[in-house]
Amino acid sequence: MNLGPTKRMALVALGVLAFDQLTKLAVLKLLGYSQERVIVDGFFKFVHWGNTGAAWSFFTQFSDSNQWLAIFALIALLALFVTRHHFDSHTMLGQISLGLIFGGIAGNLVDRFAHAHVIDFLRFYLNRRGGNEIGFPAFNVADSAICTGVGLLFLLSWQKDRAATTPRSDPGKPV
Repeated sequence: MNLGPTKRMALVALGVLAFDQLTKLAVLKLLGYSQERVIVDGFFKFVHWGNTGAAWSFFTQFSDSNQWLAIFALIALLALFVTRHHFDSHTMLGQISLGLIFGGIAGNLVDRFAHAHVIDFLRFYLNRRGGNEIGFPAFNVADSAICTGVGLLFLLSWQKDRAATTPRSDPGKPV
């Protein structure tokens, strides 16, 4: 089966969206709001936290941040789709990258509309001597997909820039 670039991106996006929503459904079934379940003591736990802000809970101090971030996410999703040809969408890795980003944005958008916040549930942390935790902010599958997709696009851009600045040797000329 030969899929075109847009269909390939859509397939990846739908896969991310489905996996994201299935994992969040499991969290809703297994943990009450603000509950935590330690998986590896002092390192990793499942949590059920709501985030009305952006990444790392930025903008949560604004009472209507969820609505504004939902609008921003919709605009970003549309803008990325319309300008996808600028992001290596002709390559397989570019299509996967954009599919990851589209699916991640869509997954968090579903949460914003259905729950009025994004459900975060993966938490890596370390215990300090005094008993306090330090750690990475909780996140979810959608967040991971967005970060991975953006990272892959940076890698593709870096490779393209590097290839453009590296002089090519002429096989007919002696070195």
